[in-house]
Amino acid sequence: MRTAAATPAAAPGGVPIRERVDTLDWPALAESLARWGHARTAPVLTPEECAALAALYPDDARFRSRVHMERYRFGVGDYAYFAEPLPALVRELRTAVYRHLAPLANAWMEALREAFRYPPRLEDYLERCHAAGQTRPTPLLLRYTEGGCNHLHQDLYGPLAFPLQLTAFLSRPGEDYEGGAFLLVEQHPRQQSRGEALLPAQGELVLFPSQVRPVPGTRGWYRARVRHGVSRITRGERFTLGVIFHDAE
Repeated sequence: MRTAAATPAAAPGGVPIRERVDTLDWPALAESLARWGHARTAPVLTPEECAALAALYPDDARFRSRVHMERYRFGVGDYAYFAEPLPALVRELRTAVYRHLAPLANAWMEALREAFRYPPRLEDYLERCHAAGQTRPTPLLLRYTEGGCNHLHQDLYGPLAFPLQLTAFLSRPGEDYEGGAFLLVEQHPRQQSRGEALLPAQGELVLFPSQVRPVPGTRGWYRARVRHGVSRITRGERFTLGVIFHDAE
């Protein structure tokens, strides 16, 4: 499904999201993903943009559904999936980042001996998702208050799943909230799991695998399984934007 062209989302200084994304050090981000299983950017979103996104959360008209995590034993907190049309900033960020991740995703597929290849444009990949019955948008806002947490999980919504995703951090650690580290746990065959706990600054992006990533071994590439979550919030309120590149059934 194609949407009408819109004015690119830009910061107060007038720099469109696409330009901000294009100027990131993508070779260094790819190296970090290969070495550590995740990559952090410098702040991409401005404080004003972060506040504007968080301010959308109470507006039911902007979302297709809300999930209270305790009901499903996912954790403690709630999140909401955006409805179409996505906010301009979210749409531009999703489109711009995908363009840089698609070549890396294809390299991962080749390493893992998978035949599937991802097209260079997000709109073409979403057409594949929609043809497979995955038509519901997946970008979401997540909100946690004191005591909130998110159990380790993967964001898979159907047979088609892009191998990378991102979280944008909208709140300020140590000021808006305490605790609430972003958790990544990577499991390698016949090894103990390896964990990371991150506290990114407001406006930063973290890129990470949505399911597995290729890791070199003595007999070629093998699959490391990755899950992510959020540790317990001990004070305040924490908002994040999740950007998943495949749509849901």
